[in-house]
Amino acid sequence: MNAKIQPTLTQIVIYPIKSLDGKIVDRAKISAGGALEFDRRWAIVDADGKVVNAKRTAKVQQLRSQFDFTEDPTITIQTAKKNTSYTFCLTTELTELASWLSQFFGFPVNIIENSIVGFPDDLDAYGPTIVSTATLETICEWFPDLDLAEVRRRFRTNLELTGVPAFWEDRLFGAPGEVINFQLGAVRLHGVNPCQRCIVPTRDWITGNASPKFQQIFNQQRQLTFPPEVNRSRFNHFYRLAVNTRIPLAEAGKFLNTGDALSV
Repeated sequence: MNAKIQPTLTQIVIYPIKSLDGKIVDRAKISAGGALEFDRRWAIVDADGKVVNAKRTAKVQQLRSQFDFTEDPTITIQTAKKNTSYTFCLTTELTELASWLSQFFGFPVNIIENSIVGFPDDLDAYGPTIVSTATLETICEWFPDLDLAEVRRRFRTNLELTGVPAFWEDRLFGAPGEVINFQLGAVRLHGVNPCQRCIVPTRDWITGNASPKFQQIFNQQRQLTFPPEVNRSRFNHFYRLAVNTRIPLAEAGKFLNTGDALSV
């Protein structure tokens, strides 16, 4: 690694309920399944067991939520159009939360839980996603109407690095079937693949309104700024951002902390 480059973990975000708002934390424990504890631990599903998320309906983005884990985990939730908020305990009041959400969506939903690996999108690489602050700042340059906070909300990455140039994190995956081993603080991780993106980043996180030509502009700019040393074969298209990872099960119980250094 270049002596002038020192990747450092400066932000950790977990998303306790899949598709709802995230929570910034100073440290995150590795679960028994190799995920971040509490990340996507709960999911909203319809009567057929299908996940209700922002890919499926932009109405999800009209929900504002805050989480508190100081004692029993709770969610405080409200809609963007109303000031009244409601608090539910995530260990004892999932039925009540599901009832409130059913009223909001207009169809019955339930809340399901998986404390081992959560409900990741990538079932092969279900560890935390990694991006650099410089990468997110570059995206702000592509879309002048978006600030850094909005770009973070749209791409919903777990771990953010400073001390590196834009798209440096693309070095953390290799050829298909190959993993890149690296260490973040006390935790070993495997970089697996570049994260394929969906419709969610194209929409304003507060209103759910689509940004015109977002995916087209992103594709063009991502290709123009693609690092020459990165494995291009992993990009059948350029609507990809951040790195999907796996954490070996032997790392369970360890912690990632802000300020941890990354070494390859």
